[in-house]
Amino acid sequence: MHSSRQVLFDLPSQADTTGPASSPTLGVPARMRAVVLPRYGSADVLRLEERDVSAPAPGQVLVRVKAASVNSADWRVMRADPWLVRLMMGLTKPRSDRLGADFAGIVVAVGEGVEHLKADDEVFGDVSSQGFGSYAEYLLAEAESVVVKPVSLTFEQAAAVPMAASTALEGVRDVAQIAAGQRVLVNGASGGVGSFAVQLAKHYGAEVHAVCHSQKTDMVERLGAGRVIAYDKEDVTRGDTHYDVILDAAACRSFRAYRRILNPSGVYVLVGGAMMPLLEVATVGRIVSLFSKQRFRNYLSMPKREKLMSVKELIEAGEIEPAVDRTFALDQVPDALRYFESRQVRGKVVISV
Repeated sequence: MHSSRQVLFDLPSQADTTGPASSPTLGVPARMRAVVLPRYGSADVLRLEERDVSAPAPGQVLVRVKAASVNSADWRVMRADPWLVRLMMGLTKPRSDRLGADFAGIVVAVGEGVEHLKADDEVFGDVSSQGFGSYAEYLLAEAESVVVKPVSLTFEQAAAVPMAASTALEGVRDVAQIAAGQRVLVNGASGGVGSFAVQLAKHYGAEVHAVCHSQKTDMVERLGAGRVIAYDKEDVTRGDTHYDVILDAAACRSFRAYRRILNPSGVYVLVGGAMMPLLEVATVGRIVSLFSKQRFRNYLSMPKREKLMSVKELIEAGEIEPAVDRTFALDQVPDALRYFESRQVRGKVVISV
């Protein structure tokens, strides 16, 4: 559903004159609307501007965006949180002034050398490694990061998949190497990554327990968790149940709090999070792992076509599905990010373009 509080932007008085002035292909306008991040800050700094639509270079595709979604990465870039973001994206202001990683849409033009995609293909993908930019009416993307979307998904559902599902798949399958018969705890199970991690861990045969707020337990139960712990009513780290794998997609406390409920040869995997938990696992956690059979890991997931193809196959097989909470319009992106910041989200927030 749409947010009841609508935020409209003012278009700039002077149009951006960079780039080509003509349409790259028949039926595509020369200009488009795009959400712009001129500087780091809150959602209040975002603007909706007109930008040129460029023709695809060799190896690229031009996509008419039908939907995008909000990820933690978008919020962290906007806020420059953690500060390390500035080292990657620009110290004083972002080098790329665009937001939006996930997208789903229709290919309108393909660049030279692109063979696995053609015009009119319905696709989805993740452009976080290409400078973001999916909060827009059109998008240039490297063809290797774009996959034909599952037929069973709407564009809004498909846009909720790429970053969160690929990140969860890497954590479950590659980092933790979850196997049948293991008992797995997913912390932050009602979020984007967590909601997919619950389904993936179950797919690989694990007994899945999940942690979320009491107001979201019904949603997580529907995802297939065998037991759901409400963190506002019970501290899972003080319980008697022990786990072979703890996948922490919430990152709200030290990894050391979970050592008590991690089996002697268990693995704790941190997915993203604030600066201090990340540094603690990367340093102290690695040292503890050297002197213990317990392992403490974190990782940075990067977009890869192989992972997205695997996710697509799992969706088509009915093993996983996206959980979409709310849908906002392109001119409501600030409201979408404010809602994301409120920590009330169940699954994914989607932008319908």
